[in-house]
Amino acid sequence: MADNLPSEFDVIVIGTGLPESIIAAACSRSGQRVLHLDSRSYYGGNWASFTFSGLLSWLKEYQENNDIVTETLTCQKQILENEEAIALSRKDKAIQHVEVLCYASQDLHEDVEEAGALQKNHAYVTSANSTEAADSACLPTEDETLNTVSCEMPAEQTPSSDPESALEVNDAEATGEKENYCDNKTCVPSTSEEETSENLPITEDTTEQPKKNRITYSQIIKEGRRFNIDLVSKLLYSRGLLIDLLIKSNVSRYAEFKNITRILAFREGRVEQVPCSRADVFNSKQLTMIEKRMLMKFLTFCMEFEEHPDEYKAYEEITFSEYLKTQKLTPNLQYFVLHSIAMTSETSSSTIDGLKATKNFLHCLGRYGNTPFLFPLYGLGELPQCFCRMCAVFGGIYCLRHSVQCLVVDKESRRCKAIIDHCGQRIISKHFLVEDSYFSENTCSHVQYRQISRAVLITDRSVLKTDSDQQISILTVPAEEPGTSAVRIIELCSSTMTCMKGTYLVHLTCTSSKTAREDLEPVVQKLFIPYTEMETENEEFEKPRLLWALYFNMRDSSDISRNCYNDLPSNVYVCSGPDCGLGNDNAVKQAETIFQQICPNEDFCPPPPNPEDIVLDGESLQSEASESSAIPEANSETPKESTNLGNPEESPE
Repeated sequence: MADNLPSEFDVIVIGTGLPESIIAAACSRSGQRVLHLDSRSYYGGNWASFTFSGLLSWLKEYQENNDIVTETLTCQKQILENEEAIALSRKDKAIQHVEVLCYASQDLHEDVEEAGALQKNHAYVTSANSTEAADSACLPTEDETLNTVSCEMPAEQTPSSDPESALEVNDAEATGEKENYCDNKTCVPSTSEEETSENLPITEDTTEQPKKNRITYSQIIKEGRRFNIDLVSKLLYSRGLLIDLLIKSNVSRYAEFKNITRILAFREGRVEQVPCSRADVFNSKQLTMIEKRMLMKFLTFCMEFEEHPDEYKAYEEITFSEYLKTQKLTPNLQYFVLHSIAMTSETSSSTIDGLKATKNFLHCLGRYGNTPFLFPLYGLGELPQCFCRMCAVFGGIYCLRHSVQCLVVDKESRRCKAIIDHCGQRIISKHFLVEDSYFSENTCSHVQYRQISRAVLITDRSVLKTDSDQQISILTVPAEEPGTSAVRIIELCSSTMTCMKGTYLVHLTCTSSKTAREDLEPVVQKLFIPYTEMETENEEFEKPRLLWALYFNMRDSSDISRNCYNDLPSNVYVCSGPDCGLGNDNAVKQAETIFQQICPNEDFCPPPPNPEDIVLDGESLQSEASESSAIPEANSETPKESTNLGNPEESPE
């Protein structure tokens, strides 16, 4: 493919994470010639989402990546006397301490039917040095990864066109019903379910009842394409920078979103639902009438706290946790505000930080639902792909599985002038964007990275069971020991298109103090029990059963000064990987800052032009219409059950 690439561009972007993809889209939209490369076989980098077999392939790649001992620079012959090379690394060190544990039972006589999945794989408990679990898994193709809609739709689910919609937000329960219908049309029934239906006795036997819900590892493999597992766990604030950018640029037409249906708290060993909207507060049975009035009064103050500095100025030097104790709030309310509304640290967040976080939470309420958060269908890995699609629409060129050996720097001007790719082709450009993980150890020798601890769990039911099984929840478990961080938990149901029906996908995230498993396993043990055959005989389970778990540490390269990197030319820009925060503001701010340095007088991701307003010399508008109709828009149409939010502020709450 390299032989067919043009030899000169305005901007070369290396890495397809969210910040890089936003910048590529913005540059392409402003008329820059963009080449977007990634050595990986999938879009998103460490922001990617995988099917289950794709995740196992990712684990295999991780092991192969660790096996690279030395890296040799083969492009040295192409470097001229007045040039020098900055080598880029083939070895991605952003992921460490990977551990996989499987608790689901093994039906080794069942055939694994998913294409590219493991064939009759045994249960495994593997660390970073073991890859028997991933040896047979194949990588997802580019087409599979870039396609936003991967579920066939029945006739009544076929969307109808609505080009004016700014954002599509589905109701969780409605989508759950649709998914059930979709399952009946497209899913391969699991062997265990077939056996159960064939062998059911005529008289009801209550001891056999739990076995209906028995989920095996082979079932997870078979239904592996139902999973979309994110490497990074985040939500979108409904009035956050990313939502505003999606609407402004009209990139939102490539994706659909769901409301987070509830916010939970973990207190005294129990999971409780937190009332956050006005209606929730007054309908809550957990709070007394006096507590309801206290909470509403405090939240009203937080919405306009900046107008009343006398009420908080004296407390600026103390933590938000201490400040809450000075207010007329019960311990119950202090806990809810600190951990489930402000979601700030008990020990390190100042009063101002807490008040700002609470105001932001309240400001986002009601725009698209009763919570401030949205989640994209099919996982967060869809978001980088949406911006990549926009870049391609405006002429950007994409190459996956295309690595870059080095950057070529002019010794006199100290500016980067070209790259040399793995095929030996020299490609000239004015500006170069490189994702942090591509830099070699020599370039990053003075960089001090933080780490994020991550866990991904597959469970058989929700942490807080309700009448509906289609709940999307966020839960914060406070730190118990000094020096540790609170753990953020996001639980996704099958209507988010991220897991198979009858399971939940649970993401745990915190700032690392040890390895991911050491940081997060104590919290996992509080909320879940490992799946065992003995426990399948019980009729009721106090906690959800844990079927499968993945632990890993991810590098946090956010907020690192450019000066920490050794000898970077002024026209080489660094994009960081995911940070530990809940929202995506850091990625959007970073992208806009870099874009303004490249194109100082251009608008950042303006709306696309209306095809009807484009008049080409000597050509009819029909040719323009035919071109735009050829662009596949994954989610440009709105299902009947989804809410059309062209002007969300005017929509009824």
